[in-house]
Amino acid sequence: MAQPRIPAARGAAASLQAQNGAASASGSPYTNGPVHNTLMSPQVSSSQGYDLQPPGSYPRPMPAKTLNPFSAQSNYGGSQGSGQTLNSPLVTSGPVLPSLHSGPVPRMPLPTSQNPAATPMPSGSFLPGANLPPPLNWQYNYPSTGPQTNHFPHVAPATLPGNPNLTADHQYVSSGDPALQTSFKKPGSALPLQNPPLPPTFQPGAPPGPPPAGGPVPQKTPPRAAPPPSFNSAVNQEGITSNANNGSTAAHNTYDEIEGGGFLATPQLVNQNPKTSRSVGCAYPSLPPGYQNSAPPVAGMPPSSLSYPSGPQAFTQTPLGANHLTASMSGLSLHPEGLRVVNLLQERNMLPSTPLQPPVPNLLEDIQKLNCNPELFRCTLTSVPQTQALLNKAKLPLGLLLHPFKDLVQLPVVTSSTIVRCRSCRTYINPFVNFLDQRRWKCNLCYRVNDVPEEFMYNPLTRVYGEPHKRPEVQNATIEFMAPSEYMLRPPQPPVYLFVFDVSHNAIETGYLNSVCQSLLDNLDLLPGNTRTKIGFITFDSTIHFYSLQEGLSQPQMLIVSDIDDVFIPMPENLLVNLNESKELVQDLLKTLPQMFTKTLETQSALGPALQAAFKLISPTGGRMSVFQTQLPTLGVGALKPREEPNQRSSAKEIHLTPSTDFYKKLALDCSGQQAAVDLFLLSGQYSDLASLGCISRYSAGSVYYYPSYHHQHNPVQVQKLQKELHRYLTRKIGFEAVMRIRCTKGLSIHTFHGNFFVRSTDLLSLPNVNPDAGYAVQMSVEESLTDTQLVSFQSALLYTSSKGERRIRVHTLCLPVVSTLNEVFLGADVQAISGLLANMAVDRSVTASLSDARDALVNAVIDSLSAYRSSVLSGQQPGLMVPFSLRLFPLFVLALLKQKSFQTGTSVRLDERIFAMCQVKSQPLVHLMLTTHPSLYRVDNLSDEGALNINDRTIPQPPILQLSVEKLSRDGAFLMDAGSLLMLWVGRNCSQNFLSQVLGVQNYASIPQTMTDLPELDTPESARIAAFISWLREQRPFFPVLYVIREESLMKAAFLQNLVEDRTESALSYYEFLLHIQQQVNK
Repeated sequence: MAQPRIPAARGAAASLQAQNGAASASGSPYTNGPVHNTLMSPQVSSSQGYDLQPPGSYPRPMPAKTLNPFSAQSNYGGSQGSGQTLNSPLVTSGPVLPSLHSGPVPRMPLPTSQNPAATPMPSGSFLPGANLPPPLNWQYNYPSTGPQTNHFPHVAPATLPGNPNLTADHQYVSSGDPALQTSFKKPGSALPLQNPPLPPTFQPGAPPGPPPAGGPVPQKTPPRAAPPPSFNSAVNQEGITSNANNGSTAAHNTYDEIEGGGFLATPQLVNQNPKTSRSVGCAYPSLPPGYQNSAPPVAGMPPSSLSYPSGPQAFTQTPLGANHLTASMSGLSLHPEGLRVVNLLQERNMLPSTPLQPPVPNLLEDIQKLNCNPELFRCTLTSVPQTQALLNKAKLPLGLLLHPFKDLVQLPVVTSSTIVRCRSCRTYINPFVNFLDQRRWKCNLCYRVNDVPEEFMYNPLTRVYGEPHKRPEVQNATIEFMAPSEYMLRPPQPPVYLFVFDVSHNAIETGYLNSVCQSLLDNLDLLPGNTRTKIGFITFDSTIHFYSLQEGLSQPQMLIVSDIDDVFIPMPENLLVNLNESKELVQDLLKTLPQMFTKTLETQSALGPALQAAFKLISPTGGRMSVFQTQLPTLGVGALKPREEPNQRSSAKEIHLTPSTDFYKKLALDCSGQQAAVDLFLLSGQYSDLASLGCISRYSAGSVYYYPSYHHQHNPVQVQKLQKELHRYLTRKIGFEAVMRIRCTKGLSIHTFHGNFFVRSTDLLSLPNVNPDAGYAVQMSVEESLTDTQLVSFQSALLYTSSKGERRIRVHTLCLPVVSTLNEVFLGADVQAISGLLANMAVDRSVTASLSDARDALVNAVIDSLSAYRSSVLSGQQPGLMVPFSLRLFPLFVLALLKQKSFQTGTSVRLDERIFAMCQVKSQPLVHLMLTTHPSLYRVDNLSDEGALNINDRTIPQPPILQLSVEKLSRDGAFLMDAGSLLMLWVGRNCSQNFLSQVLGVQNYASIPQTMTDLPELDTPESARIAAFISWLREQRPFFPVLYVIREESLMKAAFLQNLVEDRTESALSYYEFLLHIQQQVNK
């Protein structure tokens, strides 16, 4: 269905207005800028695999205005709250939030060796909206954001296109809704039927729109056999259901209505606990659903070790209602260590010797064993405060961190004609709902009582009828649904991969084209897809070059467009071709491309026009653009000028963290509207203004890769890194035309999102591409008191099209207890999740205010929470810095953040490197972010098999993790630092001869090469152990960490010492000095 777009005449103005935060006070319709037709394409040839519909069924988009029905405005994505736009002027149009400090913000003292930076500015909080002046500290008591409050949490149904290639056991039921029109209408206009309606089918859940006059009319629908899959009608959207209960049908034309239906989807209040007799039907459904387990992922990084049960376990549902929990919760005993109070000035060495584990929520065992794994979904507070006042008192942020598309070893996949969802808030049925009897279940988010569909009564795994609580949907907190046809906006798009290469003189000098083309040749058969996979190539310097790969040509044909001011697509039908049909031509092109431009003298770069051309080429279908750039764009639209001044790298006021043009952001929004994502590979030794270029990936849900000083001869380590990461990038799974929505229990509200995406309507995240290496974060508040419940739940629903053309919904559900005392809130604090969320907030603060503001706000987050603990929880005023055991690492992690490239001061960090580090903070899953922030240090010259892991007949040593301090180093040892994207092996001057010869293969210390980046493969036990350990570390992440062997006089020694975050540096305090500063402020 076509997505809204504004007429060209007013597109630019409207877009600029939205970007500058000029929200319409009158609530008049206003758009996201030129966001074009989301899912519809012009006429599509059958070679694209779109042969399910008659030609012409995807007309070009009609100009239409769109209005968010709740806030009269839409968001741009990245990280912002509902109804908020980025880069908004800070003008006061609402009440000023009270600050957490009544006086000036205490700034962290600088070492005497450093001159104070620019004039101190008050440290501000991260604002959920753009209409509040920065108060004097971090704020967690956000004002109500209106539509965000989950009175009936609205979760949009996910949009699942059907799968034309499904096997026979994938049963589909046609939608009973009227066929949807394929272009947008203006309010008030009728929906013309293009095709006859499909026969109705029973589907639980009310349509997201308002109910018909007169209220619902309950009626029973007997089970019946499903008709064969029918795709000859305009398909429906996710969450648009034919409601047999009230006889109404609703046609929807946006993803928002598909995935959630908005707040108060069914406004009538229903009897929460109707008393009905337990009636168990005697008829078996004629179509039992099928279940399968997905195959383990094959691409790149090994999957998580998580193992999810594929079917129901022996479990009688524990009643989850408030009435049943009181007694059982009161009997739980907390881990005694959790109650410890730690004086950090006396117990500095609190870092565990094994990887830090997330806290386990204080839940009944039967509930906790069903909970979502924290690698996928975790909350900053595993005990949720009962009220916003209690949350404010704790001075801790409430938020969620997600890794929704992570590779999993085992994932239950359900194929059913009925996806059971709450009629009111559209929550998917999950392990934490409450079955009142066999026929009724109560939603755990909005508490509505729903009927159990007849089909759901039968469990095909146990072949038992009448046990709905044993179905896989109610036994697994993480599950994936194959969506029936009514969950589609259009037939699933084919996998489309478009590569855009910089071939200017500077690019050819780096030699990157050889590596990239060779990687593509090696992995061409491993690209995720099917017989419909399409591929295309564009190169550019001062002109744009297209390549015709039409079947039948003897060799690829190059077409040059020199008019970069008015880009057009020559021969559009032959530039994106079916990979299977034109594979030989594609291989020929990849073999000849690196040599085609070796003599070029063209130094200009027309990146902007090349991106416009790529967008025009890919927009009919959507897909993925992979853009390789080696310098600052200099020609045409999007041309940029150097802004970096090395002497002002650390100046908080002068640093250029914001884009210099909105061209890339606007183009990214256009791409998002057409279901195209842009991944940027920046291979440059010079300043390239990543702050501006990165917008093309940030707002289109793409990724940024950065290889500073890439050169095929002078920097072979970067060549190795690029090849390894390209293999992962090209072969990992991918989801197309995705949307994601996060729902939460009534009373909680989500107000700010972090990550790479576009916010389509208050809380629906548009993800043209979703990959298994992307993480997201959200901030939350308690809008209404939770006194009536003892459990809250959070659910994320990710609707996507797989590379095989299947439309799927991946659902994660997390359940947490509600607490009423401050001590319990602190007890359940997840210090890693808190640090990760604060890092995301600090990046936003750096961009909207200044780097010094962000640094001060990080420090004040520690001061405020520990002050609250001292004043409200501790009984007496004890000397020292007293912290709860759960937050014992909080000061250390915040100090590590202050020394991370994103936030450190000093002139050593280049601007593009700082921007890239900030991009990583916003888009990485928490586990990788924490490793980059606080590296792991191991002693490796004495590895043994004691306590080792045994994985696939490999023995992996597990040395203890050491504190990041030079105190832990010794000259007679060797130490490996794992800094996420970097591995550094520091070898002491007096290291044992055995290690030098048996591991490094050298006779003495002086023989260690200055630029050693690989360990030799020696036939010794010592070499095998360290090789196995390093290989195991590398397998834990999607990017490739290069290894540097460092002698005491190596150039890399400074980078190694910089990561020893507990030690004092030229511009930052040591850990002990930092603790003294925190204590001084807390005890004021």
